[in-house]
Amino acid sequence: MHRTPDIRPIPQRGAAHWRFIAATSLALCSSAGMGMGMAMATATATATATATATATEQRIDDTAQQALAITIYNDNLALVKDQRQVALEQGENRLAWRNVSVKIRPETALLKAVSGPFDLTRLEQNFDFDLLTPTSLLKKYVGRAVQVIRANDAGERTAETATVLAVNEGLVLRYADRIETAVVGHLAFPDVPETLRDQPTLVLHLESGQSGTGNLELAYLTGGLSWKADYVADLAPDGQTMDLNGWVTLTNASGIAYRKAQVQLVAGAVNQVAQGRPSAFREDRNLMAIAREAPMPAEESLAEYHLYTLPRRTDILHQQTKQVALLSASKVPFVRELIVRGQPDAYQTQTGDGWTKLPVASTLTFVNRDGHLGIPLPKGVIRVYSKDRRDNAQFIGEDAIEHTPKNETVVLKLGESFDVTARRKQTDFKKLGRSGAYAFAFEAAFEMVLKNAKAEAVTVKVLETIPGDWEIDQESLPHTKETSNLAAWQVRLPAEGSATLTWRTRIRH
Repeated sequence: MHRTPDIRPIPQRGAAHWRFIAATSLALCSSAGMGMGMAMATATATATATATATATEQRIDDTAQQALAITIYNDNLALVKDQRQVALEQGENRLAWRNVSVKIRPETALLKAVSGPFDLTRLEQNFDFDLLTPTSLLKKYVGRAVQVIRANDAGERTAETATVLAVNEGLVLRYADRIETAVVGHLAFPDVPETLRDQPTLVLHLESGQSGTGNLELAYLTGGLSWKADYVADLAPDGQTMDLNGWVTLTNASGIAYRKAQVQLVAGAVNQVAQGRPSAFREDRNLMAIAREAPMPAEESLAEYHLYTLPRRTDILHQQTKQVALLSASKVPFVRELIVRGQPDAYQTQTGDGWTKLPVASTLTFVNRDGHLGIPLPKGVIRVYSKDRRDNAQFIGEDAIEHTPKNETVVLKLGESFDVTARRKQTDFKKLGRSGAYAFAFEAAFEMVLKNAKAEAVTVKVLETIPGDWEIDQESLPHTKETSNLAAWQVRLPAEGSATLTWRTRIRH
């Protein structure tokens, strides 16, 4: 039997009626790719309808916030402590704690009463992260009826009832006499499903022994927040001291903003059980200038870690990086060195490749002590600048450091020397017989030629990693045994000159 489509002209209504329809409608139009386009504005009336549907639910918004504290760790982890004022009835209460982090770990949530006459028992909690969007609203209406509103050239509107069949790669609607996939018009929805939220919400089902008003604190762990340290070293013209400034870069990709928050930073590797969490948003930004007299974070020990507390409350917006001063130390003494490292495998086998070119590393060494510098340094990157003849700062290299305690030595590799070169070759190799308790014995001789194209003399430190039980029988310069398997020579190179280092080593295994 043929069914007549349910198409009705829309009678004249008041302005309030059409504002409701327009505010809860989804504009649909044909397109080559998806077959439709969407645009939606959520009405205040639908939000009210959702709240009314759950009469016992109390919305706890940011406006009730009394205090906010965030402790951020290095590895995409933060502890949020959010304190808000609530009014509870005696018996069961249902609180919708709105605007929590999108990347909250709900199983870590901890609720406690900070003030008020509360004797709380937490019965249940739910994290509603299915947010209200055009797509999520359509998906909730699969199998349900909506109104399709169209207008002709004369501006007359008609409404037709349709059932949403699918919202996968496009919208599919069933009318009384047909099925359509490309729709021109607007969809009107009677309400917003209770399971859709306009903000990430943690719903808490509590039982209170007394009624009254007070402050509750919700603490939870979340991903999406991280921090790292960056340092800038400005070398003085004397070539012996530098000014070192440290910065903390905060990154927020947790889905919400944190306003007027007390921020603390934990330096150290906190053990976490591996689980699937979204990776932190990372973005490199140029360091910003800051007044030298800006207050620095207070540092203290925390178990096996170090805690830094920012001197004032701050806003950390979503998808934002923020830089805060960490330290400022002037006239820090340092030492520049040129270092060449040999190849340890050449001590156990014969090499016939002849000369091997070795890089000459440029390093900078300082000790984390004295004055403003003598604090634990969080891991990060130190960028080094030096002034040219025109007194302009030029970047000369950078290196990463690990968490560095007070009084530890920091060695930075800045790059490789252009004017100082080194090459080395094996001049002799012998495999000897058994030697006492050792199964193998070798004898190897080497020659290293170092050249200096600079207009001033330089000193190069030659390091050789020698395996096994070793001794040097012959050498052109005396060595020092820095560790059990490391020999070091200090070779002085004249201006625009060269020097040759030779040595013969006996190794036993």
